[in-house]
Amino acid sequence: MTTATADWTTRLAGLRPPAGLHIDGRSVAAATGRTFPCISPRDGRVVAEVAEGGAEDVDRAVASARSAFQDGRWARRSPRERRETLLRLADLIEEHREELALLESVDMGKPISDSLAVDLRVTLQTFRFYAEAIDKLYGEVAPTAEDQLATITREPVGVVGAVVPWNFPLMMAAWKLAPALAVGNSVVLKPAEQSPLTALRLAELAAEAGLPPGVLNVVPGFGPTAGAALGRHPDVDALGFTGSGEVGRAFLIYAGESNMKKVMLECGGKSPQIVLPDAPDLDRVADAIVSGIYFNQGEACSAGSRLLVHDDIKDQVLERVVERSEQWHPGDPLDPSTRIGAVVEQRHLQRVLEYVAVGQAEGASLITGGRRAREETGGFYVEPTVFDAVRPEMRIAQEEIFGPVLSVLTFRTLEEAIDIANATSYGLAAAVWTTDVSAAHRTARDLRAGTVWINCFDASDITVPFGGSGESGYGRDKSLHAVDNYTHRKTTWLHIGA
Repeated sequence: MTTATADWTTRLAGLRPPAGLHIDGRSVAAATGRTFPCISPRDGRVVAEVAEGGAEDVDRAVASARSAFQDGRWARRSPRERRETLLRLADLIEEHREELALLESVDMGKPISDSLAVDLRVTLQTFRFYAEAIDKLYGEVAPTAEDQLATITREPVGVVGAVVPWNFPLMMAAWKLAPALAVGNSVVLKPAEQSPLTALRLAELAAEAGLPPGVLNVVPGFGPTAGAALGRHPDVDALGFTGSGEVGRAFLIYAGESNMKKVMLECGGKSPQIVLPDAPDLDRVADAIVSGIYFNQGEACSAGSRLLVHDDIKDQVLERVVERSEQWHPGDPLDPSTRIGAVVEQRHLQRVLEYVAVGQAEGASLITGGRRAREETGGFYVEPTVFDAVRPEMRIAQEEIFGPVLSVLTFRTLEEAIDIANATSYGLAAAVWTTDVSAAHRTARDLRAGTVWINCFDASDITVPFGGSGESGYGRDKSLHAVDNYTHRKTTWLHIGA
């Protein structure tokens, strides 16, 4: 154990994570009194016993949010006041960034270096961006006749439900909370049961920053109980969800069964990286392919899980990818040198390994990896895995594995590459590597994806929207476009004639 790892481990021993529901500005027990164990994928140990929210708790949280919205304690504050509060929250997040990063790494298994460099950085960027945007969102005046005045203004929708996944718990919460709060809504957040700790700590920091009671409520719990109750609740006006397609479909049903609430979905992907024969610098390409699939243990909706490489350079690219894959050794998430940590839970470990077996049974060639690693720790680790000779119709080329598993496919023409890339039900992200500007533009135009990267992968900023099409869902997180998720446009028509 390195000195740095020992330091993080010592901090973990002294950590006392929040474990109650956060409703109406305070920590409370679940109505049933039940709790569930929050198990660290790092070593299989219980980090905390967390209150298990259910339908009654969701009712309490929604009632608190509705009361806060109706009396205007937040919604009717001036944009400047809301801006200052969210900036104070951002400052507190920065002050507690190492504590939050530690909670994130222990809760869901990602390397502490990634928690700090990615999750906390983007969370801070997100809250500061929307805080600064609050007093810069203007309404419109319509071009009407001179004796009429029509204005178009944004209004908060009211009570927002947010359901976020376990792979980037704090960052995904920020992507939904920051724009929803910025425009004056009240929110009920349900974090994934696998990773509730940073959401609960964030609620405490929000209260410390001056967010009024009831404006942000957090109800940990399970999907079929707390999640379904939030989705079906008749007093929730809009709901933002990131997660699996199966659960996304359920939320659409819940909305139809209740009050037809506005639903925004982001439901995963099967993102291709297309490498054309004139691709620049194959070493750089291989680095991007490897980091694109192994970052965050492959537990990313935009992970580059399909490598589509031209026949003429396939061997050169694959050799580089395999060489680099073997350098990504699974390690302790609390070791700052670790590049790939643990997958989130035992059940997900089994899912990933089952896909490895499926790939072999379908006839794909397992080139490297494919086994459980570090089993002696009690944690849930998977070796970086590469399959060659994958055909487009294989399950490992069609279904989202959500683990460190790369499928390699080949093509002969650009048209064939585009057809293969689009031949899944997803449409979240894609990349193309080429020095031909015309080919780059044509491919970007023809790919069904919400984001297309050219000669890079996973480049991003809070100023650009993120989302997809098809079974990747609809709606957009990030950028000013996300404000549309949490506002209505109201027309006010004034007759000013005699």
